[in-house]
Order: sequence, then structure tokens, then C-alpha cells
Amino acid sequence: MDNYPISSNSLEKFYYVDGNRLGQQYKDYLSDYTIWDQKDHASDWILFPENIGPYLSLDETSLSNGELYTVLTNKQGKGKKGTLIAMIEGTQADKVISVLSRIPQKTRSEVKEITLDMAGSMNKIVKRCFPSATLVIDRFHVQKLAYDALQEIRIAHRWDAINEETNSLENARLNNEQYEPYTFINGDTKKQLLARSRYLLFKSAEKWTRKQKERVQILFGQYPDLKKAYWLTHSLRMIFAHTKTKGVAYTKLARWYNEISESGFKSFNTISATIYAHYPNILNFFDNRSTNASAESFNAKIKAFRSTQRGVTDTSFFLFRLAKIYA
Repeated sequence: MDNYPISSNSLEKFYYVDGNRLGQQYKDYLSDYTIWDQKDHASDWILFPENIGPYLSLDETSLSNGELYTVLTNKQGKGKKGTLIAMIEGTQADKVISVLSRIPQKTRSEVKEITLDMAGSMNKIVKRCFPSATLVIDRFHVQKLAYDALQEIRIAHRWDAINEETNSLENARLNNEQYEPYTFINGDTKKQLLARSRYLLFKSAEKWTRKQKERVQILFGQYPDLKKAYWLTHSLRMIFAHTKTKGVAYTKLARWYNEISESGFKSFNTISATIYAHYPNILNFFDNRSTNASAESFNAKIKAFRSTQRGVTDTSFFLFRLAKIYA
């Protein structure tokens, strides 16, 4: 029961026992929860220094009701026992630093690399607690900024299309006319074209289906700025996917940065500023091609475990069981 994320509700279903009663018995008598050495502070933080390794991931996750926890994991644990190093309530840097500082300094100095997002608090935590570690900005966080900017342009056009259709409909009503929106060759109206193009803009062109290719041809014909923004976003993805060395990546990202600056897209201004501010740590990706994928996978495991428990009602006990499985 400690080794697998099985809920009392599952046992109730398969073995016809009172799940709530069994869960309470496990908590009070069958497990060692009552004598757990981290019980008193578990809802605030839990720490397992013995699980630390040279390559770590730092991220945040939500347990329930949107409450965030900062999570430090060991990549070499591969999502199994030995993966979880620390879970600390909140994302405030000083609080996280105070907990991680309980790990002996010699142990912390052996950490070689940590992947993280672009939050200033995460940067501060790593620099204070793991001074010898290389910081690697997760490539997917950088790419997500580009995709968000692309979708912002699409959404702006969609609102224009909605307003245009609403006004045309109202004018037709005032003139006692039947309103028929213009449809493209694939049967989409302008509003539908922009709505249905959302997901294809996340995909590489070679992965578009026949119908998606037809739709995107119409979309880019109607909105040249979307075409330009899409290829800027796609070229960023290709830099991360196919560039092998940091020196070449530096040159390619510099060119991409210039293209962004010259594009005139307001929605891409944030990307330019972000890349400029985090350039060294973004480039560190090309040393070992490290990402925060292991942290995202671990967050998914937490969410899956939470779903088996039908939510989190007792945070300390939930973290106790989580530690049994992953720490």
C-alpha cells in the first residue's frame, strides 16, 4: 500500500470493504505515519537530503485549491523511489532557501546542474542554495512564450472577425435582410477559420493533415502577419531541436532575436526582453540538452495520485504517502 498509489476507494470497489474505515485504520495503525519524523511540519515542508544528486529539477506544482508547492527532484530517480528531494509550501524564495539550507553545504556543492523556469524566485533559490550548479532555463518555457505570442495575434484577429460578423448581422436585421456570412472554399467562415486554426499553429508543417494544409493556406493568405509569426515561432523550435553546439546556437538565437525586433509584433516584445535577460542560462541547454521534462512528468504523477485520492483533504498524510512512493 505504501509502494503504489492505491486509494481506499479502489480497495472498497474490488474487495467490498469500507474504504473510509480502511483508510483511517491505515493512517492510524497500519502505517508508521503517527511516528513519521516529518509529520509535524509536513504540510509546510518535507525534505529528503539523501536523495540529492548531480542533476536536479526545480519546479512548482499545485496540490489542491490552487495552493502551490515548490518541488525539487533528482533526475536520476527517473520518477521512482529516490526522486523527491523536497516539497515546500509556497514559492517565496526566502522560505524555500531556509528549508534547502538544512541540506549540508558540502552535499549541495556537489550539484552540477539544475533545470528551472524563468521565474526570478527560482533563479535566486538555485544561486543561494547550489552555488556550484549550472542553471539551465527549460527550452519549453522559452518556446511557450513564442506560442503564446503567436496565439495572441490569432485571438486579436478572431475578435475582429467576431465584431465584423456581429455588425453585419445587426445591419442585415435593420435592413430586413437575410444575413449570410462569407465562407471560404473549405466551408469556414472567417470567425470559424481563426477558431479552428488554434491547434494547427502548434504543429510543424509536415505534421499537418490534408484538411489542415487547406485551412492554413487560406489562413495565411488572409492574415500574412500570422504566417510570419508562425514561421518565427517554428524557427525558434528548430534552433532548439537541431542545433548541437552552444556557439552555433548563440549565433542562431542572435539572428532570431534580430528578426523578432524587426518584425514589429508587439506580442513578441516580451520574448525579446526575456531572451535578452536570460541569454546565458537559455544557452546552457546546449551543453547537455537538459530540460525540465522530468519535473513536468513528476507533477503529472502527483496529479494522478491526487485523483486516486479524490482530492487532498489531509495535506500531511497525502505528502506522507507521496514520500513513501517517491522519496
